[in-house]
Amino acid sequence: MKKILLSAAMVLITAAGKLYAQTQHQNSGWFMFLNNTKFNDKWGLQFDVQLRSADDWSYLRNTLVRPALQYFINNKHNVALGYLWQTTQSQSVVAGNSFAHEHRIFEQYIYNHKIKSVFASHRVRLEQRFIGRTGEDVFSQRFRYFVRLIQPLQKTQPTFTKGPFAALQNEVFLNLQNRDKINNSVFDQNRLYLAAGYRFSKQFDLEAGYMNQATHGVLNNTVNNIIQLAVYTRF
Repeated sequence: MKKILLSAAMVLITAAGKLYAQTQHQNSGWFMFLNNTKFNDKWGLQFDVQLRSADDWSYLRNTLVRPALQYFINNKHNVALGYLWQTTQSQSVVAGNSFAHEHRIFEQYIYNHKIKSVFASHRVRLEQRFIGRTGEDVFSQRFRYFVRLIQPLQKTQPTFTKGPFAALQNEVFLNLQNRDKINNSVFDQNRLYLAAGYRFSKQFDLEAGYMNQATHGVLNNTVNNIIQLAVYTRF
């Protein structure tokens, strides 16, 4: 029995060691600008731009531009149809520099509600991804679930219009189609984020925080430690 337990322990230790060895750690910075503009009670435009650095802030790796047309069912529910254009730059002494594009069409549903003093938002998004690669274009579909909680740090009215706040959010990404072309896994990545911010008015928020991005790769998993600065505007 002791030999069996010892063998099992050795297997677990070896597996844990391999898993740790297969995980690479990175540090980067992201900037995000997100705007929501309502044309009327039913229609609006969501638009965001993101800039993401490579490991150790060495250069600009990703640029994302994402507009979406929104339809507001009521003040708690809305749906949207959108498009994303993403560029990825890679710089390598061994492989040289490369530049790739990805185009996406996406459909999303957002539900907003309040839990006591906490403002909660849930987003479900389905993406059709057109990934440009050297010598090959890949089509894939991905599911994303996002939840965000905002806690005002001072007493507020039913609507939060001004003051400091803390934000906690998480988003999980799942591959639905052509997983063998992505990472051979249903699980794609998870992003956990904690931030502090200030709401200057109904139209403007500024926040900064830390994000832990855990990504499943074909050969190596990646844990990316991200410092993010975000600007939110609403009109």
